[in-house]
Amino acid sequence: MKFTINRSAFIKELTNVQRAISSKTTIPILTGLKIDVSTDGITLTGSDADISIETTIPADDDNNTLVVEEPGSVVLTARFFSEIVKKLPEDTMTVALVDGFQTQITSGAASFTINGLDPDNYPHLPEIDTTNTITLAGDVFKELIGQTVIAVSNQESRPILTGVHFILKDGEFLAVATDSHRLSQRKIKLPEANNADYDVIIPGKSLTELSRMIGDNNPDVQMRLSENQVLFVLGNTAFYSRLLEGNYPDTSRLIPKESNTTVEIEAPALSAAIERASLLSHESRNNVVRFSVNPTDKTITIFGNSPDVGEVTEKLQPAELSGDELEISFNPDYMKEALRSFGQAMIKISFTMALRPFTLVPTEDGENFIQLITPVRTF
Repeated sequence: MKFTINRSAFIKELTNVQRAISSKTTIPILTGLKIDVSTDGITLTGSDADISIETTIPADDDNNTLVVEEPGSVVLTARFFSEIVKKLPEDTMTVALVDGFQTQITSGAASFTINGLDPDNYPHLPEIDTTNTITLAGDVFKELIGQTVIAVSNQESRPILTGVHFILKDGEFLAVATDSHRLSQRKIKLPEANNADYDVIIPGKSLTELSRMIGDNNPDVQMRLSENQVLFVLGNTAFYSRLLEGNYPDTSRLIPKESNTTVEIEAPALSAAIERASLLSHESRNNVVRFSVNPTDKTITIFGNSPDVGEVTEKLQPAELSGDELEISFNPDYMKEALRSFGQAMIKISFTMALRPFTLVPTEDGENFIQLITPVRTF
């Protein structure tokens, strides 16, 4: 195996593949990066058994300035190899097998020789043989992940809640996540008719890593499913993730159908006020912010305090306010994350009672995106 390549082009693909490589794996070879060289190009593979990423650097792309002198394969310790490649002195580098799986990396006057492993011992990637492919616009899918993954649980005691529930039915793509304290739900109408029906749970950690890989040069993301794996294809990169097994709870019954009090306000203005109130609530033991609605003078009041530090009160004038007087308490961090997911939008908050979950939706397109937060009992 021997090839010469533009270093920055190689680093770009190496960075993507490294997202799947963990130093904490129980399978030693998975701390390595598999490099497979053929006359067509270089294939880089990384995996931690939950996520696997495979990307191809094509030989016919002039930006790569790739010259393959001899095909071959090797597995190199990802951490050392990556650090070496990033610190090499010249714009190009040459990688070659010199003795068994010992690999020499040269660039300018610098030359490293590191020990490699037999690529035949590297686990095979899952085979996903399906004709059903869902194609999603990259920017829309990235936004959907950002809006839902905030509500997944970090508690391994209920593993099913550490994932996002995806349902495809009648051309409608639904994503739901909940950690039992909050919920996020987003719907997308697929532009092309898709007869497939899917019901899968994808780990939140996988989606977070996938989201970081979706850039401006990935206009479309293809999604393919098998029994226990999902494959996302982004250009020359394949991203595999295991699926979570089990039945996701029925979340539709958690969303209130009616409300007694509604407030319409710009998400950034409310987010900034909650941020200020949480400066003090974070210092208290229970981290709670109080939110009161006064229909008489059409104002809302946000109150945060810490017995050791002091208190903060802020009044806001929403664009619209209707219904009953209300006082409710909640975790400000949940509220800030929910508000951030709406960007600059005007939102409508609907309350039923002080101890019942409340919902946040954008005033436009409220049918397709909803955040729900469970209040905190403070007495």
